[in-house]
Amino acid sequence: MFRTKPVDEIVSRTESSEATGGLRKRLGTLDLIGFGVGIVIGTGIFTLTGVEAKGHAGPAVVLSFALAGIVSLLAALCYAELASAVPTAGSAYTYAYATVGEIVAWIIGWDLVLEFVLGASVVSRGWSGYLQNLFHLPTSLFGEESVVNLGAMLITAVLAVVASVGIKQSARVTNTLVVVKVAICLFIIVVGAFFIRGANLTPFVPPASPEAGKTGLDQPVVQAWFGSPSAFGVAGILTAAAVVFFAYTGFEAVANLSEEVRKPAKQMAWGLLGTLVVATLLYVGVSFVLTGMQHYTDLNNGSPLSSAFDSVGASWAGTLVSIAAVCGLTSVILVELVTVGRIGFAMGRDGLLPPSVSELHPRFGTPVRATVVVAVMIILIGGFVPLTALADLVSIGALFAFTLVSIAVPVLRRTRPQMPRPFRVPWSPVLPVVSALACVYLMLNLSIATWLRFLVWFLTGLAIYFGYGRRHAKAARA
Repeated sequence: MFRTKPVDEIVSRTESSEATGGLRKRLGTLDLIGFGVGIVIGTGIFTLTGVEAKGHAGPAVVLSFALAGIVSLLAALCYAELASAVPTAGSAYTYAYATVGEIVAWIIGWDLVLEFVLGASVVSRGWSGYLQNLFHLPTSLFGEESVVNLGAMLITAVLAVVASVGIKQSARVTNTLVVVKVAICLFIIVVGAFFIRGANLTPFVPPASPEAGKTGLDQPVVQAWFGSPSAFGVAGILTAAAVVFFAYTGFEAVANLSEEVRKPAKQMAWGLLGTLVVATLLYVGVSFVLTGMQHYTDLNNGSPLSSAFDSVGASWAGTLVSIAAVCGLTSVILVELVTVGRIGFAMGRDGLLPPSVSELHPRFGTPVRATVVVAVMIILIGGFVPLTALADLVSIGALFAFTLVSIAVPVLRRTRPQMPRPFRVPWSPVLPVVSALACVYLMLNLSIATWLRFLVWFLTGLAIYFGYGRRHAKAARA
């Protein structure tokens, strides 16, 4: 269960990947940042800002976004070292396989599938809702009131085709949507700044209080252990940071594309760090403007940005926000489809999933079968299952993966000290340890129910591993 894959074998295979009929190296730094921003700037900026300001942090949600961004940046530094040294599809899954063993690698891979499939399903439903509001489409087929969410299903099917056609085509679509999305975010910050009122930002950190209705399995783990309030105050800022971490979770999608980067040694670190710097600045700016425009107690949970503009007499801006949401969420779904397809490809290539999952299309050079399989899962979940109660699973899944990646950095430093590292995490092992501890603490600020759901998924994954993966893994026959 704890057998590992030689790093030299991984590196040599990825270096010759394109020449031997594998994934094609077509991406540069701007493509990576485009993919990263394309997945990170989405649901978080259009919905979570209002939800968490109103329920947990008040105007201090700005600090929650900043804190989540810092933790993500710490994890991104660890990803950057591993991705530049071991540029391969599968990111955290492959890093774990090379350092701590097959069983941990499987758990992380299974965990990443949860994160991206569930995340794409949630976002596809959000996309359908924004489209319904923008064009006044029938609520029986679009939005959360529908029994069968046709909009969520159609957008996933269309983007699955784009993801299957080729990585460069996906990058072009994503980069176009990202330009529109970032432009609208800047528009919100610039125009919204004229409507900021000091009274709305007072008190910036509302007094701490127990969160209404949050008892039993719904309360965060730290509140259950210590009995501390989880709404407002410092505790509220931390609770909001754990939830809005959902907004940053997609950045590891960049690491999953390292096998398709022309110069991963130089470009992976810039892609990862550039993504987070852009995303954090936009999140902090938009959340500050939002809470300055409208008092946090009056924010709308469903469409906080457009409602805030309505409250100051700038309703025309709400239409632009809806357009940005449609563009933004489209790019999120596309990048998640691309990413989870690569994870399935890496696991199938190693024998932990059926080999057919890792087969590449002879013309497009993409893992079409893996992409189609996950697209069908997203279509079914997004079409029939309301997922708002499960959104925290995306955060806990990402935080768990980040913890393992952070630990992998000092492990590889010790076991493979001579391995070339084009990018090195500064102050190792202190910074990776701090990154791991920060991720674990944010996990503890999520609800007990979220932990239990994560445990069910975890045990299901173990059953598949012992029933299939452990016996069919290529490492077992090496």
